[in-house]
Amino acid sequence: MKIVSIAVSKKKGTTKHCVETAELIENHGIKDDAHAGDWHRQLSFLASESIEKASSEEFKLNFGDFAENVATTGVDWKNEPIGKVFRLGRDALVEITQIGKECHQKCAIFYRTGDCIMPKEGVFARILKGGTIRVGDPIEPVGL
Repeated sequence: MKIVSIAVSKKKGTTKHCVETAELIENHGIKDDAHAGDWHRQLSFLASESIEKASSEEFKLNFGDFAENVATTGVDWKNEPIGKVFRLGRDALVEITQIGKECHQKCAIFYRTGDCIMPKEGVFARILKGGTIRVGDPIEPVGL
């Protein structure tokens, strides 16, 4: 289980651009990301396996296209329970707060492909403890 991509954006509803490292701020989210703030969806996750499945020859999808903050390998996020805590890298701790979401308006990826997996397979979390995360960092469940 590891981080394969980290992505950020200045505006909500747009694709994100990939970065090698990001600073997670406790009870806020990724520093300078549009989705950061005092709410339950401070950080978003999507399995790279889901992104690969949604990709086709017509529409090659890239990390950040679904506006996910963190793409991972080896974690089936949509089947993890709300309240479960994970360590990202050495220091950061996050707690799953929501699985899937309702899209009130269509995002850039929906207009490009006709569908979006984030409402069904995206997972959201709040930052319990901040820290720097890097592409390649391990992800570990904490507790039971």
